Amino acid sequence: MKVAIYCKRVPEEAVDSVLILVNELMSKNVQLYMNASFSDFLKSKNISGDFIIGSSLEDVDTAPDMLISIGGDGTILDTVTSIGDSEIPIVGFNTGRLGFLANNAKEDAKQIVEMLMNGNYELEQRSLLSLETNDKLFGENNFALNELTVHKKDSASMMTIHTYINDEYLNSYWADGLILATPTGSTAYSLSCGGPILIPQSKSFVINPIAPHNLSARPIIVSDDVEIKLRIEGREDEFLATLDSRTRTISNDTELKVVKSQFCINLVKFEEQNFYNTIRNKLLWGMDKRN
Repeated sequence: MKVAIYCKRVPEEAVDSVLILVNELMSKNVQLYMNASFSDFLKSKNISGDFIIGSSLEDVDTAPDMLISIGGDGTILDTVTSIGDSEIPIVGFNTGRLGFLANNAKEDAKQIVEMLMNGNYELEQRSLLSLETNDKLFGENNFALNELTVHKKDSASMMTIHTYINDEYLNSYWADGLILATPTGSTAYSLSCGGPILIPQSKSFVINPIAPHNLSARPIIVSDDVEIKLRIEGREDEFLATLDSRTRTISNDTELKVVKSQFCINLVKFEEQNFYNTIRNKLLWGMDKRN
């Protein structure tokens, strides 16, 4: 089996668990691919092997069977850019904080490797959105697992986002910005802005204004088979557009077109894992002492 590992940094409290994970994989004769900084970390811990080092999956001749993302949800979002439409499954090994996507605890390193080797897992498909602009704003990486966000560039005046669904006018949001979230992204920035939680299979988008001036402006859920068009205007000359963690500057009067991507991301889901358990545990539902 060929397994890629992507890790930006290892917190001190997670070092032992990460080393257990790597040693377990090596004991199973797994061929490991990894980014250079993670290889340097292993060398500093006196672990060496026949690793294949590269800055991205494009540097690897043969695609790995799966990718282990060590970190938090942000690290998984970084790996999505490298994986693209390759359908390589992602295993989230959580050394971060909340971990909606990276929901495998670092304490379970041995069990995770055992279940991977025995095939005791399922693949859960997560939909993405794609952004189309005349100037190919994000190049080939014009997709996002969580959300597209447009927002003002500084703390000055608000912006106006004229929003259309299948060329039918929906609303002009006078706000600090607007979020278009996938079901996966519904538990990220959109949730922080008062948006609803969607289950991964809901086949929907969330349109959620950021700090709208009109209090009647509320999040709305639409089917993901529509085309959403945004026309941006305001007093400023420039605004920001963000796909997950990647940000670009856009000009006044920019038009953005959003559709569901033609490919999905595969997340590895082990036995007894499900979305309802995840949100209940991460959001501490039922932890009130009165329960």
